[in-house]
Amino acid sequence: GTQHPHGAPDANFDPSPSAGTIARNQSGDRLDAHGVSKVNSSHASLATRGNTNFMRKIPHGSEAANILVGEVSFLTKPISALVRLNEAVFLGDLTEVPVPTRFIFLHMGPPGCLASLHENGRAMATLFADEVFHEVAYKAQKNEHLLAGMDEFLDAVTVLPPGEWDPSIRIEPPALIPSQDKRKGQKKNEILDEVDEEEEELKMRELAGLTRTGRLFGGLINDIKRKAPWYLSDYTDGFSMQSVATFFFLYFACLTPIVTFGGLLGEATDNRIAAMESLVAGLICGVVYGLCSGQPLTILGSTGPVLVFESIVFDFCSRVEWDYLSFRLWIGLWCGLILLILVAVDASALVCYITRFTEENFATLIAFIFIYKAIEKVAHIGVKYPMEFHVDRIKNCTCEPGEMWNETMWNNNTLDDTSSMVPWNASGIECNATFNGTMVGDGCKHYYPDIFLLSLILFVGTFIISTTMKDFKGATFFPTKVRTFISDFAVIIAILLMVGLDMLFGINTPKLDVPGDFQPTWKGRTWLIPFFNGNAWWTSLVAIVPAILATILVFMDQQITAVIINRKEFKLKKGGGYHLDLFCVAILIMVNSVMGLPWFVAATVLSINHVNSLKQESECAAPGEKPQFLGVQENRLTHILIFIFIGLSVVMTPILRAIPMPVLFGVFLYMGISALRGLQFFDRILLLFMPVKYQPDYTFLRQVPLKKVHLFTLVQLICLSVLWIVKSFSQTSILFPIMLVVMMGVRKLLDFVFTQSELKILDDPLPDFSRKKRMGDDEVPDDDVENTGPKPDKDGMVTIPLANGNVMRVPVIPINISEEMNASGIWKGMDHSDGHTNGDSARKRGNKSDAKSAEERRRLSMMAEEDEEDNTDQAISIKVTTPQL
Repeated sequence: GTQHPHGAPDANFDPSPSAGTIARNQSGDRLDAHGVSKVNSSHASLATRGNTNFMRKIPHGSEAANILVGEVSFLTKPISALVRLNEAVFLGDLTEVPVPTRFIFLHMGPPGCLASLHENGRAMATLFADEVFHEVAYKAQKNEHLLAGMDEFLDAVTVLPPGEWDPSIRIEPPALIPSQDKRKGQKKNEILDEVDEEEEELKMRELAGLTRTGRLFGGLINDIKRKAPWYLSDYTDGFSMQSVATFFFLYFACLTPIVTFGGLLGEATDNRIAAMESLVAGLICGVVYGLCSGQPLTILGSTGPVLVFESIVFDFCSRVEWDYLSFRLWIGLWCGLILLILVAVDASALVCYITRFTEENFATLIAFIFIYKAIEKVAHIGVKYPMEFHVDRIKNCTCEPGEMWNETMWNNNTLDDTSSMVPWNASGIECNATFNGTMVGDGCKHYYPDIFLLSLILFVGTFIISTTMKDFKGATFFPTKVRTFISDFAVIIAILLMVGLDMLFGINTPKLDVPGDFQPTWKGRTWLIPFFNGNAWWTSLVAIVPAILATILVFMDQQITAVIINRKEFKLKKGGGYHLDLFCVAILIMVNSVMGLPWFVAATVLSINHVNSLKQESECAAPGEKPQFLGVQENRLTHILIFIFIGLSVVMTPILRAIPMPVLFGVFLYMGISALRGLQFFDRILLLFMPVKYQPDYTFLRQVPLKKVHLFTLVQLICLSVLWIVKSFSQTSILFPIMLVVMMGVRKLLDFVFTQSELKILDDPLPDFSRKKRMGDDEVPDDDVENTGPKPDKDGMVTIPLANGNVMRVPVIPINISEEMNASGIWKGMDHSDGHTNGDSARKRGNKSDAKSAEERRRLSMMAEEDEEDNTDQAISIKVTTPQL
């Protein structure tokens, strides 16, 4: 019967006795790069026939296995045959989709056995749907190989006992398909695994540029060489509807904090640097960084510690009567120079010590700040425009008409001619527009009808619509393209709907305030800052001290965000560029200091949402199967366009001033909660409040005791609390980057509490490539084991003396049978001279092949050193798995 390409057949499907299709993914040793390039041109027309819509669900280069079952009158007993073609070919309309056929299974029997034939055909279809079996089927040289593959499949099958489930219902596919790597074959030696992991880790660090080159600017040069081949594709990959949706979403997400930060900076520096300067800084930094950086997925923005640093420097200059902008210019020049020195000596290689422990603490803290600030801003609207529930208190608020009020309009009102006041229930907007007057009275300060209520509706509505529509891709309504479009433009749809709702009610909610003139906010400055402007020459040397602190601040903010964005979970194909990114930031800080613009560094939450917005999922998922995450659409176009339009926001003031601030606060809340998704730390926090029987089946819960998991989580929570306290108070927030360095030290201390295997699962291992340091105290290096135990002979056998005077010869390494072919095409684990294999051994190997050679050697060494009396009372049991010859 027809089965889908991934997974077991549908329990409700009744197979027909004609033909079925099992599509499987292509491997390089079966078809060429184009999958069906060898197909005869006469079959090309088949691509336009059949169920072509379903072809989107099948991976490119797939092949089919046709299962044919039926009754014939001339047979007295069932007969079956499995045919494997040398090359996959189209077989006309035999398959319901235009997929080339590689396998044909023919199963026929005498009349009266159709039900049995159906079941056998269903079983064969299920076998071909298994990833491991169809690997065996492609490489099998004889019948015994197929039988061994069937035996292995049966060992891995989960049996549902009768009475526990209803066969008539459909079993839902699993949320996450487990890996089949263990079934494909295990490593023979655990020690060799550790060495391979170390080499792989070192190789990954070298590919990411996180190793010292030993020459000046060596890491920067390697980053440029690594990113150069991808530079053109960074632009061409940005032409998609997903990039358009990301641009609109992040434009508003980036514009709001820039304008808000500019307003706060203007208050802290007496308008020396304000909103206009922030917009210009966004234009320059965003475009330059997007063009030249190593990782354009990182979004630059303003941060809280930078604001605190600017406030401290301005207060200091005010007390000593120095020119703030000129002194800040020298701080920026020294900071940029120190950063360039760090780039020259490959200091970015130190970020390998920023493990998941530190980066998840940092990311969670920033996400919590976004959530907290969004709620705080909305609550502040309620303080400024409170809802009044007692009408008597607001009756004292009346409208006093202005000098230009219309006499006729006034006489048409319900008041007497002698009255000088409009009724109290006239709103402030009506009072100003209709009567050209103002609201006066003791109750006016409490009279802002419905502003806070509508702001709350806009805030919550934006968040709910954005979250719901973002998950709409997995809904059951509408075609895939429509669902994908709605999911990509979820935030934009929410913003447009809430702006329309605000316009419909016409209530004067707080709006986005964007500068309208392209000129410096403070009239006493220009776009170029003088070097001294009345300051003494030695102030340029004094600036080195605050520049060092600013360097630590910029370096930690930039590199931790870069580590988060370059996670291996995001499956980035073009790699990062830590040295190149830091080089761009150093140059931009120096340029912004000369122009009197705020400093921009990597913004964590904005960068994470940039990556999440560009995630790609497979369309070739079988019905009922969840799409697979393919990677991220890496490009520079979205980053550059976002900041170009931020710079053009000055000319779009009338449009932007119509956007209510509560809507943008709702976007902030959505971004903060979205940044928490996928963080193991946040998942482990939820486990603290969850009974064991309701806990999800996380991988780390299988491999680490629950108490150790909770202990690791509590340590992270304590560190997160300390970071929150340090960042919350203006007096201590300048020390925030130093506290991140302290977090790295705390992570190092965890090596004394947790084992290396536990830390490897819950966190990333610290870079230490000395094997003896990484191994536990109870583990012995491979060389030491071989030196202390008996020596193997030339045949790889160890001789063990027994108590009765006899000796036992056993192999050093257990024999492992694997149904795989070596590079030369010889079937490993099979004796071709005899042609027999043991199916039971193959089954045992799949379940019991976890004995490690190092343990075997240690056990044999201990047995050889035991005295005779102990040996006479103990039975020696040695497991040796061998093929039947």
